[in-house]
Amino acid sequence: MKDIITQPVTQETIQRINQLTPSSQPLWGSMTVAQMLAHCNVTYEMAFEDKHPKPNALMRFLLKVFVKNAVVNETPYKHNTRTAPQFLIKETKDFDQEKNRLIGYLQRTQALGPAYFEGKESLSFGALTSQEWNNMFYKHLDHHLRQFGV
Repeated sequence: MKDIITQPVTQETIQRINQLTPSSQPLWGSMTVAQMLAHCNVTYEMAFEDKHPKPNALMRFLLKVFVKNAVVNETPYKHNTRTAPQFLIKETKDFDQEKNRLIGYLQRTQALGPAYFEGKESLSFGALTSQEWNNMFYKHLDHHLRQFGV
């Protein structure tokens, strides 16, 4: 799996994002391109912002046991896989705003480097390794960029 925390992969990913336009259409799924960008921002909001509530102890246990491995391993997501409720974006979003936020999160992640993420707590899964954070960030973003053909 590519290491999105490194400068070359961050730049490559930003170049892919910059190929998107407000009229980009998905190859599968029903999100607009602006909704997809907002959806991808949720992962970074959970890592950097105090915007989303931490699941209760039972839900965290269930997420760690049944979901964590699928999210942090290197196996690509299948098309039209169900997502967690906080990742559902139903309202209209501003393409440029969401694109710029996502690029900012990517740059922030790369600038912080892997040491910042080693042992960092995930809201849903508890402490993760830097590699698990990388896999979660890259796999999710790559899935949705491929969804929009970039």
